Parts: sequence; structure tokens; C-alpha cells
Amino acid sequence: MTKTDEEIKKIISGFAKFNYICNDQLATAVYLASKLEKPILVEGPPGVGKTELANTASHYFKKTLFRLQCYEGLDESKALYEWRYGKQLLYTQILKEQMQDVLEGAKGLRESLNRLLKFEDIFFSEDFLESRPLLQALTSKKGSVLLIDEVDKSDEEFEALLLEILSEFQVSIPELGVKKASIKPLVILTSNNTREIGDALKRRCLHLYIPFPDTKLERKIIEARVPKLNVALRKQLVHFVQGIRDLDLKKLPAISETIDWAKTLILLNAKELDPKLAKETLNVLLKHQQDIEVVEKEINGLISTAAG
Repeated sequence: MTKTDEEIKKIISGFAKFNYICNDQLATAVYLASKLEKPILVEGPPGVGKTELANTASHYFKKTLFRLQCYEGLDESKALYEWRYGKQLLYTQILKEQMQDVLEGAKGLRESLNRLLKFEDIFFSEDFLESRPLLQALTSKKGSVLLIDEVDKSDEEFEALLLEILSEFQVSIPELGVKKASIKPLVILTSNNTREIGDALKRRCLHLYIPFPDTKLERKIIEARVPKLNVALRKQLVHFVQGIRDLDLKKLPAISETIDWAKTLILLNAKELDPKLAKETLNVLLKHQQDIEVVEKEINGLISTAAG
């Protein structure tokens, strides 16, 4: 086994300590991102662990997590920085009240202006700067994990801002100069594929697609996240969910729903999965009534397959 293989296995076992079960492909992407200092663009359906990946990475690497939730209309002031105008206004009022003392003894207009101009830099200093997640991650002294969540919900204009920042890991603030990361953050962008991400941004990133887990992986995840669920019921539950994903539904259940359903079955003291119990708790697993109605028609067959 090479040193690289050992590092990848270490990530797999390290993530497992935080109840995040991953495969070689995911662990390799995290390893490469940390060594190459490149962002990871993580795509896949909702609920498969994209956001949790960043949270687990922050624990594993012992770095602070900064999260930027994307949405339509997100701009620089909410993502990068803005000035604390309220605080600036308050200090302006204080300066007005102290104006007589400041200008006392000044000889002529020029000297008075020079005295006032000394306060200009104060109002646009870091004391008045409100850092947002992008700037917080760049200026973190000990390094950080930056999660840019659901980047597909943002506008193309915001993508352009990200390109500028992620290319050099620096940002220019006109009043303060260039802020450059002393330690580049581990950047994880997530997308639910509601729109196509621009090619330019994709080229900046390593690509990782997280699909729905297969039977073996899903069992391991449930074992880690819901350890109190007995082995037989865990096997039934996973096979049942895997069968549901083969149906034509509006929204297929993700691993997050499987975990919630497993916790529900424990609360109900379930020992095995039967048609009545499954029907009564389908609303935990499925989020659309039309999907529930589709599955209800297939309940007996799904239970039979899961039991086999």
C-alpha cells in the first residue's frame, strides 16, 4: 500500500469516527482537494450527504467551517463583506459633538481640513468592516473549510465573483487593499443540479458526484447513524428503500430520509417491517402525497422483497 493509499484510508476511517461513511472515490476527492488546494464541486440529489461532507471535513481537519447559503439575488455584500453603516453613522455623530475640541487652535481652513481628514481612515478601517463567509474563510489564520451550499441557486453574476476569488484566493477591498489567504481554505461547493453550473467555474474545481448509496453502503450508514436499530430490521428497511427508488416517483427518498425513518421505527419499538407499519410511517420517507399513493399500491411486494 502506497503512502497515498494510506492517506485515503485514513480519511475513510477518520470520517467514520464522525459517523460519515464514505467510499474510496469520495475520500480520494477530499485528499486531492487538500493537496492540490482546489475546490470540490459536489453534485447529486438532495439528501445524499453533500452538505454533511463539508461539516465532517471541518471536524476531520480540525478547521473552522464557514457556510455560505446561496440563493437567487445573493450579492457581494452578503457573501463577501459590507461596511457597518450604522456604526459609521454613530461615530460621525460623536465626531460632530466633539468637533469644537478637534478644531480648537486650528489656524485656517487647510489645517482644519487636515485635522478632519485624519478621521477618514478610521471610518473605513477593519473596525467598521462586516466580514461575510467568503472573507472570513480567506482571512482565517488557522485555515478553514468553506462550504458554498447550493451554488446552483445563485446567479451567473455571483459565479463570476466566485471565479475571481477562487482563482487566486484573494479579494481586493478598495479602502483596505488586497486580502489574500495565508492558508487556503478547503472549499466545497454543492449543487442539486437545478441549473447548469458554468464551465469556467467547473474548470476551477474537482468534480464529485454523490449518488444514492447502494445497499451495502446504505446499511453501513444506517449502522453508524442509527446504531440502536436491530440488524434484521436494518436489512429490511434498506431493501425496502432501495425498492422504492426503483419506482417512478416525484422525489426519491435520500439517505437523510432513510435515517429519519430508522429513528422513527426505533421510537415506535418496531421489531420488523410489516405493511401496516410501513403505510403509517411513509410520510417520514416520502414528501409528496402522490408518491405515498404510488408506494402504498406496491407495499406488499416491497415488504416481501425486503424480507427475502
